[in-house]
Amino acid sequence: MELLRIANGELAFGTDKILDKADVSIQTGERICLVGRNGAGKSTLMKVLMGLQNLDDGQILKSSTMLMAMLEQDPPESTDVNIFDYVAQGVKENADLITRYHSLIHLIGEDPSEKNLNKLAKVQEELEQANAWQDEQRIEQVMSTLSLDGDAKISDLSGGWLRKVALAKALVTNPDILLLDEPTNHLDIASVLWLEKFLKDFAGTIIFISHDRAFIRGLSTRILDLDRGQLKSYPGDYDLYIEQKQHDLQVEEQQNALFDKRLAEEEVWIRQGIKARRTRNEGRVRSLEKLRLERKARREVRNQSSMNITQGERSGKLVFEAKDVTVAFDDKVIIDKLNLLITRNDRLAFIGANGTGKSTLIKLIMEKLKQTSGEMRSGVNLEVAYFDQHREALDLNQTVQEIVGEGKQEVMVNGRSRHVLGYLQDFLFSPKRARTPVKALSGGEKNRLLLARLFLRPSNLLILDEPTNDLDIETLELLEEVVANYAGTVILVSHDRDFVNNCVNTCLYFDGTGRINQIVGGYDDVDSYLALKEEQRQQQLSAEQKKVTQQSKAEPAKKEAVKATKKKLSFKESKELAELPEIIDNLENQIAELQEQVNQNDFFSKDEQYTKNILNQLAENESKLDLVYTRWQELDEL
Repeated sequence: MELLRIANGELAFGTDKILDKADVSIQTGERICLVGRNGAGKSTLMKVLMGLQNLDDGQILKSSTMLMAMLEQDPPESTDVNIFDYVAQGVKENADLITRYHSLIHLIGEDPSEKNLNKLAKVQEELEQANAWQDEQRIEQVMSTLSLDGDAKISDLSGGWLRKVALAKALVTNPDILLLDEPTNHLDIASVLWLEKFLKDFAGTIIFISHDRAFIRGLSTRILDLDRGQLKSYPGDYDLYIEQKQHDLQVEEQQNALFDKRLAEEEVWIRQGIKARRTRNEGRVRSLEKLRLERKARREVRNQSSMNITQGERSGKLVFEAKDVTVAFDDKVIIDKLNLLITRNDRLAFIGANGTGKSTLIKLIMEKLKQTSGEMRSGVNLEVAYFDQHREALDLNQTVQEIVGEGKQEVMVNGRSRHVLGYLQDFLFSPKRARTPVKALSGGEKNRLLLARLFLRPSNLLILDEPTNDLDIETLELLEEVVANYAGTVILVSHDRDFVNNCVNTCLYFDGTGRINQIVGGYDDVDSYLALKEEQRQQQLSAEQKKVTQQSKAEPAKKEAVKATKKKLSFKESKELAELPEIIDNLENQIAELQEQVNQNDFFSKDEQYTKNILNQLAENESKLDLVYTRWQELDEL
C-alpha cells in the first residue's frame, strides 16, 4: 500500500537544485536507504518528507491519518532534563500532562500528603479526558524495550545512550514511517548491531540515511539515489545498487559524448562561410539553439576527490610500548596490565563498546595521560596527525578557504606549493563552495573540511577517532584508499565494520573489564574471536552444569560402591567398580587443567594447530568422562 508520494517535486537553494522534477513512492513495510554525495540534499529531502521544508513546486501526497517521526542527525543537546521528560516530548500535545503525572508519582513516593494526592487525582482525571493513558503506556513500553532509566539526566549520557534516547522520542509516536538521519553515528559496534536487529523487527516503514555499508546491506530493501536533483530507485540490495549505478553512469557518459559530438558538428555548420549561411534552414538553427540550452542546463558528474596526506619524516622503529600498564580512575580500572608493542607501519583498530578505554589508550600513546602503574615508552621523531571524534571547534562564520588556508592563498602539500582552492577541489569543494561560510555546510562537508585541514600537517603517525561519521560512501571509500597507502603508522577507532576490515591488519579488542586482547586481522576476525569465546563460555557453562549433575549422581554411587561389591559381581567387575572413582577424579583434573588453558585471554591468538589440539583433548576427555559415569551406573545396577 502506498503511504506517501512526491510528484514532480522541485526545490532549489540559490542556483543549485536539490530536487529537479523528482518523483518517488513509499510503500508499506519498506526499509529504504537514501544515498548520495555530501551536500546533495539528503537531509533536506528528509525535512521535506517530514513537512519541515516546503517544496518550491510539485506535490507531497499522503494520508491525513499517517504518522511520521524523525531521528535527527545530531544527538540531543545535553540538558538537565531527565530521560522520561525528554522522551515524552515525542507525543507533543499530551507531553506536559504526562510529565506532570510522572513527576507527581515520584513526589508522592517521598511525600504522600493529601495535597499531593489531590494533585495526582486531578492530573489522572485530565489524562482520562485527553485519552492520554495510551501515550503514557507507550512511553513506558518504549523505554523498557530500549532499557532506558527514566530518572537519569540527559546531561549524564554518552553519545550512544543519547542516540537511544532520541530514537525512543521518535518511536513513542508509534509512526507509520520512521525517518533516520545517520542513525549509527556515535554508536559503538555492539550498539550498531543491536540497532540493526531492532529496526528489522520494526513493523512500520523506514527511510534512513547512512554511510555504513554493512548496516545498509543488513537493513535496506531498496536504495533511493539522490544525484544532481534526480531521485532514482534501485530495488534490491546495496551491492546490486553499486553495480547498477556504475552502469548508469557509464551510459550517461556515452550519451553525453554523443550529444557533445552532435553539438560540435552543428556549431561547425553554423560557422561556415557565405554559401552555407545563404542555404541554411531556420529549423536547423532553432534546433541548434535548443541543443545549446540543453547543454548549458546539464549538471555534470562531480569529479572524484583525490585526498593526499602530507607525509612527515620517517619515525623510529618503535612507536609505543607498554609493559604491565594499568590506568585507574577513582579505584575503577580502565586498562588492566596492558602489554603492547606498536612498531612503525603497524595498522591497528581499537574495537569495543563506548567507555571501555579506547580513548584512554589513545591519550597514553599521545602522552596526554600518565599510567597508574607499569612502564611506557614512546618512539622518537613521532609526528602525530590526530582526528578527534568530538571535532575541533570550527568558526561557523569563516569560509572553507579561510579555515584551510589560514588567510593564505597557498598551502604546502608534501613539499609542493598549491593554491588553496585547487587543494580544496581534491576534497570536492568547488571554488564557489570553498568561499561558502562553514555554517552553510552539511555534516559530511564539515567532516571533509576537517580532513582537508588535518592532512596538511606532516605526520608519520595517523590517529583517526571515528573519522567516518557523516561522510558519503564515495568519500569514505577514498579515505580507505588514502589510509591503506599511508606510509606510516595507523591507529583507527571506528564502528564502521567495512572500514575496519579494509584499513587494518590487527585489532585490539577492549572487553570492558580493563583487559585488551590483540587479534590479527580486521573486524570480521574480531567477530569470529568473540563467537569462539561465546561458544567456549557456553561449553564451560554446560560442562560445569554437567559436573554438578554428575557429582550429585556420583556421591551416592561412591557410598554404595562397597555394597555393590557384595552383589553378584564377577571379580573383574568388582575390581573395575572399585577403580572407577580414581579414574573419574583423574579425568576431572585433566579437564580442569585444559579448561584453564582455554580461558586464558591470549589462547585464541596462539598458533591454530596448538589451540586445535587443546580443544580436541578437552572434548575427548569430556567424552571419556561421560562413558566412565555410564559404566559406573551400569555396574551399580547389577
